[in-house]
Amino acid sequence: MAAATAVPAVSAVSVESELDRSGTEEEMRENVPEEESSPQAGPASATSQTRLAKLPLSRIKTLMKADPDVTLASQESVFIIAKATELFVEMIAKDALVYAQQGKRKTLQRKDLGKILAHN
Repeated sequence: MAAATAVPAVSAVSVESELDRSGTEEEMRENVPEEESSPQAGPASATSQTRLAKLPLSRIKTLMKADPDVTLASQESVFIIAKATELFVEMIAKDALVYAQQGKRKTLQRKDLGKILAHN
């Protein structure tokens, strides 16, 4: 036998009062952000959302646990390490780009990274 489920009914009074407060129904649709108004479908929408951490958190947690001094790693600490690593790599890449551009190249080479390490 199928179990009956209760569905909350929306009264016409509440819909009308919402229209009175916010104006016309068209204005209500205009105020809705695009993410909510447009249906998301498929993997393309998943890739359009930005992730807070670009590095795989599970891999970072595994590397953290490889240290014998670390027994537990909270999600917050893993996220902070991931974010710090991203910023570090970004900083080094930008500095290496300066050396590559001085050499009139568009491709980073190992010697560009070596110059950064020797300079700092």
